[in-house]
Amino acid sequence: MSMFVSSAVFAQSAESARSDLNLRQGVTEISSQVYDLHMLMFYICIGIGVLVFGIMFISMFLHRKSRGVKPANFHESVKVEIAWTVAPFVILVLMAIPAANTLIAMEDTSEADLTVLVTGSQWKWHYKYMDSDIEYFSNLATQREQINNKFSKGENYLLEVDRPLVIPTGQKVRFLITSDDVIHSWWVPDFAVKKDANPGFINEAWTNVVEPGVYRGQCAELCGKDHGFMPIVVIAKDPADYNAWKSEKIAAIEEAKAEEERLLAMNMSMDDLMANGKKQYLAKCAACHQPNGEGLPGVFPSIKGSSLVLNDKVGHIDIILNGRAGTAMQSFSKQLTLSEIAAVVTYTRNAWGNDTGDIIQAKDVFMQANGK
Repeated sequence: MSMFVSSAVFAQSAESARSDLNLRQGVTEISSQVYDLHMLMFYICIGIGVLVFGIMFISMFLHRKSRGVKPANFHESVKVEIAWTVAPFVILVLMAIPAANTLIAMEDTSEADLTVLVTGSQWKWHYKYMDSDIEYFSNLATQREQINNKFSKGENYLLEVDRPLVIPTGQKVRFLITSDDVIHSWWVPDFAVKKDANPGFINEAWTNVVEPGVYRGQCAELCGKDHGFMPIVVIAKDPADYNAWKSEKIAAIEEAKAEEERLLAMNMSMDDLMANGKKQYLAKCAACHQPNGEGLPGVFPSIKGSSLVLNDKVGHIDIILNGRAGTAMQSFSKQLTLSEIAAVVTYTRNAWGNDTGDIIQAKDVFMQANGK
C-alpha cells in the first residue's frame, strides 16, 4: 500500500468523510490505510460471494431435473479436494499481507515527537504531557438540562468537554493509555485509534494528524452507570498555534503555583471559604452527594449529619485527598487545588446544619498531604 495518500483525503473534514453505511475514512495516514484495508477485504468477500453463489445458481439452473439432466454418480474427486483447500489458503495469505502491514504500522510508536499519558477514570479523562508540567482532567461539558430533556440537544450532544486534548499537526503523537479504576477504552474514530485503558497496565497508540481541526470520540468500554458521559475531544493545531497554547498553559500553571503558595501563607475568612467551597461542591460533588448533601441512600452516603464530617477532620481531608478504595469515592488531589480542597472541607463541615464551626485552611491540607 502506498505511503503517499492524496492530500484531498486529508482536506476532508470529519463530517464530510463520515458515512452511516461504511467505515469512516478518517484524517490520518493510518486511518486511511485502515479504510483501504477494510474496502479491500470487503471487495474480496464480495468477489468470493459472487463466484460461489454464481456457480451454485448456474449449476442449479442448467442441471435441474426439469431439463432431463441426470445426476452425476461419483464419490470423490482429488482435484476438487485440492482446489477447495488450496484456493482459500491462497486467498487468506493474500489478505494477511496487507493486514499485517497495517497492524505493524499501527503498533509502531517509535520516534514520537510528543508523548501524552492518557488516564481514564469514572467518568473523565486525565491528560499529562510528558515533556512538560501540563496535565489536566477533561470532563463532560454538556449541560445537565440537556441530559434531562429540559433544553434541546445540540449538534455535539454528549460530545463536548471542558478541556480538550490539544496536539500539534504534522507530528507523531504517542499515547500511553491506562486507567486508575476500571477498564475504559480511548477511541477517536477519525484517528483509527481505539485502545483499552486497563488499570495497572499501559497500552500504546499513536497518531499524526495532517489538518487542523476538532475530532471527537468517547469511551468505548462499558465502564459504569455514566459510561455514556465520558467523551473525548481532540483539537489539532498547527505547530505555531500549538506552541502558543503550550506557552499559555505553562504560564497559567506557574501563576497557579504562585497563587497557591500565597494562599498557603495566609488565612482565608469563613465567608470566602464557604463561597468557594459551595462552588466547588456543586461542580465536583453534588452529582453523587446531591446539592442538599443528603446523598442517595444505598448508593452514595449522606454528608449531612455524617459522623466522618462532624467528628473526624483528619479523615475528612484524607478521603478527599486520596479517595477510598473499592468505592466510587475518587481522589481529588489532582482535580482540586489545596485551597479548593480546604474550601470544600470547610463548606461541607458547616453546611446543611452540620455547623461544626471548623475552618480549614490550605496550609492544613498541605501539611496533611505531606505527612506533617
